[in-house]
Amino acid sequence: MQHTTTRLVEIRAASGAHWGACAMPSEASVTAAAPPAQVIGAWTPLRHPSFRALWLAMLTSNIGTWVQDVAAAWFMSERTGSPLMVAAVQSATTLPVVAFALVAGTLADIVDRRRYLLGVQLWMFFVATVVALQAHAGRLDAWSLLCLTFALGAGAAMAMPAQAATTADLVPRPMLAPAVAMGAIGMNIARSIGPALGGLIVARFGAAWAFSLNALSFLGVVFVLWRWRPSKSVSALPAESFGGALRAGLRYAARASEFRSVLIKSACFFVFASALPSQLAIVVRQRLSAGAGTYGMLLTFIGAGAIGGAIALPKLRKRFDADTLVPAATLLYSLTMLALAGLRDLRLLCVAMLVNGVSWITVLSSLQTAAHVSVPAWVRARALSLYIVVFSAGMAGGSLLWGTIAQQAGTGWALTSAAVLAVLAGIFSLRFRLSVAMARDTTPSAHWTQPTPAAKFDPERGPVLVTVEYLIEPADREEFLHHIHLLGGTRRRDGAVQWGVMEDVGQPGRFLEYFIVDSWLEHLRQHERVTHEEKHLQDRLLALHRDARPPSVRHFVGASPSSSHFVPLENIP
Repeated sequence: MQHTTTRLVEIRAASGAHWGACAMPSEASVTAAAPPAQVIGAWTPLRHPSFRALWLAMLTSNIGTWVQDVAAAWFMSERTGSPLMVAAVQSATTLPVVAFALVAGTLADIVDRRRYLLGVQLWMFFVATVVALQAHAGRLDAWSLLCLTFALGAGAAMAMPAQAATTADLVPRPMLAPAVAMGAIGMNIARSIGPALGGLIVARFGAAWAFSLNALSFLGVVFVLWRWRPSKSVSALPAESFGGALRAGLRYAARASEFRSVLIKSACFFVFASALPSQLAIVVRQRLSAGAGTYGMLLTFIGAGAIGGAIALPKLRKRFDADTLVPAATLLYSLTMLALAGLRDLRLLCVAMLVNGVSWITVLSSLQTAAHVSVPAWVRARALSLYIVVFSAGMAGGSLLWGTIAQQAGTGWALTSAAVLAVLAGIFSLRFRLSVAMARDTTPSAHWTQPTPAAKFDPERGPVLVTVEYLIEPADREEFLHHIHLLGGTRRRDGAVQWGVMEDVGQPGRFLEYFIVDSWLEHLRQHERVTHEEKHLQDRLLALHRDARPPSVRHFVGASPSSSHFVPLENIP
């Protein structure tokens, strides 16, 4: 804000503009209506046709992905025998997510998600086809596999935030947690079928045919997306620019303490949990002296455990909150890494991998659900992209770390170290509570009335200053200041670049809240972003306001000698 050249010119608006009701589409209006008075179980989201069709298509695609992963890991293991190169295959899949997920999340919030996802799926089909053709021609080597795996990972990175955000568009909010778990169930059904199928195909027909199956698996998703016609939210405002949307997403994440708690807990788990999947193939090949079939079988047990855990989660959540389930599951996961490090009996290892799947899905589903419900719809894909970045950076960086340690000191030492550190990180993360994030009410409240300018002007004009005046009794002063600072945090999250509250020295108890937004258009977006969480805070502040009239709200827009002057409304044709 240029204080030397900019003067503030008042735009008269109706008093109490941020306190009244106005008509605006709510999040519930753009999702399917929940069946009344039904018991929501693990499989209930499948009753929604659009969710069911996309879930089945993604299940098929995930089976193909697991077939590809088994074939790629085994191909690399045979060609190089290096734990580091095998771990690099997983890193080549996940590192693109770190690089591209935030860009993808920003695009997913401002473009047509259906068309966007169609384009990305077609890209992955093309790359997977190239992998298969090179393998059939005998031209695929270790480094070309890594490069093409990176290209597939880039496609997955561009798709993941949009796919995650569409879950809330396919089912109503009460079904969001089981719908997220259903996504994980699908992934783990694929994990149960895909590795076994991949191991069988690699053992009997070779890696090239496994790569071919993965390429074909993308076509089902393309078909479902082509037929899907999602409901769209209606907004009178133009779409955000990419740069503005990216800044808004980062600003929201920086100001949302509950969402940051989800990210921190995710980092504390995934960095250390990555040791087991990155070293499993090496343990099977070098320490068990077994082949691809055994490797696929152990992955199948992990997937089966995850499916069983996801089915049991709705009942477990009724008895325990996420802040109890996640530490317990982290401890179990660590014990399974110790089992993999020390056991040689294949039957005991199968049991350990079954437990590993249960603990993995418990942590993963809890973190994903918290990431979904702790943010409002307008920024959901961007927020989920940050979660995906943390997940992928943890898995990719962790895989390279544990692969390097295994190369130098052995897989047993790497797995044991990861298990111990996972428990310590879990203890550290106890202070960050998922239950607080899950309790947020981020549905749109639409309780702000639209301000009515006295004259027409460019909506990109700014900055905009908004002031709200309160009269507070001395006895309520501390309670008022507590709630107004909580409200200030939401103002900053939703677009305010500056916020503050001041008290009149000549009339104690007379407070002026103010916040500054970049432009008038950004302030109008704040009206669409306001949630029930903010409404509850403002209701409490309204109860403390001692005047019979609502708090006085005024709007000012920046002006300078070069800015266009106001045009009286009566002169506008």
